[in-house]
Amino acid sequence: MDHSHHHNTMAPPTTGGHDHGGGGTDGSTGGHMGMVMTFYVGYENVELLFAGLLINSVGEMVAACIGVFLLAVLYEGLKIGREALLRRSQVNVRYNSMPLPGADGTMLMETHKTVGQRMLSPGHFMQTLLHIIQVVISYFLMLVFMTYNAYLCIAVALGAGMGYFLFSWRKAVVVDITEHCH
Repeated sequence: MDHSHHHNTMAPPTTGGHDHGGGGTDGSTGGHMGMVMTFYVGYENVELLFAGLLINSVGEMVAACIGVFLLAVLYEGLKIGREALLRRSQVNVRYNSMPLPGADGTMLMETHKTVGQRMLSPGHFMQTLLHIIQVVISYFLMLVFMTYNAYLCIAVALGAGMGYFLFSWRKAVVVDITEHCH
């Protein structure tokens, strides 16, 4: 059966909203279907996350970069905030001691702290909600980076760096109290 009279009416997917040429007469862009896989610098026809969100001016690009920067800072803050919230909501603290043979044949007691959280607790529900938000933001940032627009990629990287700088110092540090070589 000959289907040569059918035309492709669906627009090819584009990433980054820019065209590197090679388009055919039927609207297709050749073999790569509009998927641009190289970094570029530009601010015209840049599609950002949603079909209607199109960047076409320097001001729009600056605003988009600021928004992406803040989203990346928020993502890093959310990661550290979830960790701090988890530490505050931990329950069921147990201390377990176990004997270990010492170097001189004596027995030493090593103590371990076990911390748990209940599944049906408000803290766990909050952690679940924040995890969903964190995953969505992380995928948004990944998709922004996949536009291959250098300005937007730099905004993601700088925002992540700034977020890490602002929030990582609050990160929990694990100190092994049984370690004797300090």
